[in-house]
Amino acid sequence: MALKLLTSLLVIFSISSPVSAGNGHDSATPNVTRLTDLFGHLTFNHGFTEFFGGSNIQPINNGSYVNLILNKSSGSGLVSQNKYHYGFFSTAIKLPSGYTSGVVVAFYIFPHNHDEIDIELLGHEKRKDWVLQTNMYGNGSVSTGREEKFRLWFDPTEQYHHYSFIWNDHHTVFLVDNIPVREILHNDVLSSVYPSKPMSLYATIWDGSEWATHGGKYPVNYKFAPFVASFGEMEMNGCIFNPKSQCSKGSVSSMDPVDGEEFAKLSEQQKMGMDWARKKLMFYSYCKDTSRYKVLPPECKAK
Repeated sequence: MALKLLTSLLVIFSISSPVSAGNGHDSATPNVTRLTDLFGHLTFNHGFTEFFGGSNIQPINNGSYVNLILNKSSGSGLVSQNKYHYGFFSTAIKLPSGYTSGVVVAFYIFPHNHDEIDIELLGHEKRKDWVLQTNMYGNGSVSTGREEKFRLWFDPTEQYHHYSFIWNDHHTVFLVDNIPVREILHNDVLSSVYPSKPMSLYATIWDGSEWATHGGKYPVNYKFAPFVASFGEMEMNGCIFNPKSQCSKGSVSSMDPVDGEEFAKLSEQQKMGMDWARKKLMFYSYCKDTSRYKVLPPECKAK
């Protein structure tokens, strides 16, 4: 995702409402532990610095929320002040409404040498049909995209919803409104490409016309600009990287996202929620794309 964003940057240079509990339009939404309730929120004024976009970054509500804007002159983005080596990362986002084809709203971690964990929200020619795309790169493995795509069970433009991921030595888990939608296990099959470098956290909105909506069929139409993505309730909890010392803790809580037992594996409740999401909402997995991969990545065969 970061490679696509950097390429696009060469080409183009609301006070908060309550966050949804995740019930959306579907009364059958699974009941899961709300991990987002376990940690405090950071203000954007203190946790982040400008990545790009200047005046297209608009803090609101004393910096508790921020509007990131895409218009014809530029997109915009923020980057965390610290790098992290494993942790729990979450934000609440309210997406732009209306015609949003080609628009990419992203929440991801990325270093200078290529590891990457992505949550990308891809705009659509129909207002409610934003697509969630998850992806992972590790150890420079950019030639193998590991994308999975999901439909959302709510209208993401009406109110804020949580988008989160757990990243530690055991697994990487993507969550929407605290419901796991994807788990990537750190096992022998994936050990050489599992993200393991300290990374910065980014929040961005940008022009992905070349690929984001139906493979680039529908580019951004700036007649509908500005496109405003509102971010809030930011959580960054984990090991802050210090090159002079390792992350050390006197005692480890079960709720510690790096080493805690509650974050080492999914509960049965979470597994049921993930099974619901994958059966009901996932419509693309790289592991089933035999036209793209004549030989599927090895982890696909292990599933």
